[in-house]
Amino acid sequence: MEFYIPGFGKGFVFWDKDGFLRRIILPGQKRVPREAMAAEARRCSGAHPFLAALAEYFQGRCRDLHFPYRLEGTDFQKRVWRALTEIPYGETRTYKEIAAAAGSPGAVRAVGQACGANPLPLLIPCHRVVATGGLGGFGGGLRLKRYLLHLEGVKI
Repeated sequence: MEFYIPGFGKGFVFWDKDGFLRRIILPGQKRVPREAMAAEARRCSGAHPFLAALAEYFQGRCRDLHFPYRLEGTDFQKRVWRALTEIPYGETRTYKEIAAAAGSPGAVRAVGQACGANPLPLLIPCHRVVATGGLGGFGGGLRLKRYLLHLEGVKI
């Protein structure tokens, strides 16, 4: 199913047959995984509430995007993604802080790779992870990362 980010364009959301969110593709993401392209955008009971919550989020009126999802990834990726879900709305953490929170304090670059592999940006807020001296990267592009952080009240 589609959603729209003002000034950025369309994104896509995919659910599995059991109604769990599986992937969010942001406008501007350079690569769309083959399985996402082949996946059927299923309508499920969670679709309308999720899309409504996204619209509220992009209007600055929703701080919590908590919906049932299912993740596939390595144990390390899952630890990183879990640590990302602990970053409160309107706050950021450095890649180094996330590496420590994931139990691998020396794995700063690997945290960046795990963020890049995050299948559910926005729900698992990788946009809230920044480099020590700047923004770092983001799958949807730095312009979108700045927008999301600004939307959440983060001073950059």
